[in-house]
Amino acid sequence: MKSAFNRSILALAAILVVAGASQAPAQQKALKKYESGTKDFWTNPPPDWFLGDETEEQKGLAPPSGPPTGASDAELAALMKKIKLPDGFKIEVYASSVLSARQMAWGDKGTLFVGSFDLGNVYAIKDNAGKKEVKTILKGLKMPTGLAFLDGALYVIAVDKLIKYENAEANLDNLGAGKVVYDDMPSYIAHGWKYITVDKDGWFYLPFGPPFNIGIPPTSVSQIRRVDPKTGNAEIWALGVRNSVGGDIDPRSGRYWFTENARDWISDDMPSDKLNMISRIGEHFGYPYCHQGDMPDPKFAMGHKCSEFTPPVVNLGAHVAPLGMKFYTGDQFPAEYKNNILIAEHGSWNRHKYQGARIKRVIVDADGKNAKSEIFASGWLEGDQGYLGRPNDIILDKDGSILVADDWAGAIYRISYTKK
Repeated sequence: MKSAFNRSILALAAILVVAGASQAPAQQKALKKYESGTKDFWTNPPPDWFLGDETEEQKGLAPPSGPPTGASDAELAALMKKIKLPDGFKIEVYASSVLSARQMAWGDKGTLFVGSFDLGNVYAIKDNAGKKEVKTILKGLKMPTGLAFLDGALYVIAVDKLIKYENAEANLDNLGAGKVVYDDMPSYIAHGWKYITVDKDGWFYLPFGPPFNIGIPPTSVSQIRRVDPKTGNAEIWALGVRNSVGGDIDPRSGRYWFTENARDWISDDMPSDKLNMISRIGEHFGYPYCHQGDMPDPKFAMGHKCSEFTPPVVNLGAHVAPLGMKFYTGDQFPAEYKNNILIAEHGSWNRHKYQGARIKRVIVDADGKNAKSEIFASGWLEGDQGYLGRPNDIILDKDGSILVADDWAGAIYRISYTKK
């Protein structure tokens, strides 16, 4: 069954086809606009809430919908031959039929847990005599994109609830209802899907996105909180964050770094998505007043200057959609990769020529200085808008290779390095 999100996209596509076939030229159609600054909008957003700030230049753009059954094994085998990597690196399919795969987390006994975007599923992947067995262990949750494993328990965040499943690896066939350990969260679906990063103290960093593209957000969102899953205590660590679906702790400093998706409907080439670092509690990263560190919003700057806010460590490019990221702490890759950041870029929709759908490498000092970025892996995008896959999360394997989740192809990949 398709989600409401996908159904809305298909309905939108049908409307656009009909519009194109009508006698009135598409250019005469009114731009899509919604007044997002009201509680009614936040609590009951229209299905195409993401189209509400449409511009003449970008009119008609909408998120593409991936294959509902993912990619076949034959399609994945063909795709692996198209991925470009630096010399010495190799990519292969780790597991297939992991539909809508999102954040990954390792269990203590080697189980790979995987969340999903719009299917409501959580998966467990086990090695069964060399073959990966994919088991759906939870169903019917609300956007369970983010998960973590800590002290034998699986934690799943489903928009407005953080749920704990005790002794998860011993009970994969019957996890039960779980226990809600934190629920001081709004129920907005729009940008409400979340990602969990665990710090050295066992607290979780959780991002809270605003329920629209651009606007003055409700006070409970556009922030990052640090939550203790044992007590339910929480602190607001950052403000002015639009849509973050990825983060990690710097092994050198203990600081939290996170990716951020910038607003849509300005142009194909602005504003840039970002990589940020929190250096002190309470920092403001600019949304909705300023984008990419130096671009006041044309409507919502409201007299604010970009100098008031924390700038990004790196601007990654417009509409590349950076999601999951990891500091590389393994020993398999060449030594120069140590403590580099690998970012899964999900790829564009609000752009005529897509970019992203790749993995980017960021080399940066622990204080956020001297940052530079380069493409590490590419090939999931053909032509202007031809997705073959959309990477969205990265996790380190115990042997020093990395695993990459792809919700478009419904697959997990393994990227390894062999010294020549």
